Parts: sequence; structure tokens; C-alpha cells
Amino acid sequence: MSKEINPVISQMLSNDPFSQWMGVEVLESEPGYCRISMKIRDEMTNGFGVCHGGITFSFADSALAFASNSRGSVSLALENNINYTKKVSVGDVLIAETEELQNGRTIGVYKVRVTNQDKDLVAEFRGTVYRTGKQHE
Repeated sequence: MSKEINPVISQMLSNDPFSQWMGVEVLESEPGYCRISMKIRDEMTNGFGVCHGGITFSFADSALAFASNSRGSVSLALENNINYTKKVSVGDVLIAETEELQNGRTIGVYKVRVTNQDKDLVAEFRGTVYRTGKQHE
């Protein structure tokens, strides 16, 4: 995997205040693939003191967006779902890694595995994107 970040992903992240607020860092990228990380902070917790499910979902959704757009075609989510498998706590470092299941002309399908610093699976996310036919500038 390349340590040089895909320019489309770099541009997307620089224009994405929410991913920036989450503290998303791109670790690796290739066409159709990315691996990102972030650290869970106090303000990301719910009323039970654990990471809000929406944060984990948003983190996985950012990985989907970066991977699905990395080939240069503007791609937008059509449908996403997530399964939470382990609680996430303040201080945990999450890693989201994508797998491109289908790279079609108009539809792309991706799986995103979210693990913690101990490599425990905390969520599995699946997303389908629509390829608009427009290219990133």
C-alpha cells in the first residue's frame, strides 16, 4: 500500500469539517481503498459514557466516501448499514479499512471494518454508492 495519500482523498478531507472535527487521519490509500484512524474523545460519548454509535457510523461513512471517490468519479452514498460488535470507549483509537466489493460504472459496493487499537472488531459497515459520471476536479 502506498503511504502517499490519493489527491482526491486529500482534497475531500480538506473540505470536510466534520471528518476534521472527528480527527480523521488518512493512513493509506490506493484506488478503491483507504485506511483511516481517529481517537475517541469525551465529546463523542453518549449518555452511557461510551462512544455514540453515530460517531462510529460517521467514521465508517468517511472511509466509504474516501475509498469510493478515490478513482476520480464523484460517488454518493445510496444505502449504508452497520453492525456494532464491541463497545468503544474514550481514548480508543479506531481504524477503518475499506474493501471494494464491486467497482461498477454506476454502482460501487464497499465493506468497511472498524477495529480498535487492540485490533478488536468494533463495527462492520457496508455501503453502496452511485457513481454520478462526473469527475473530481
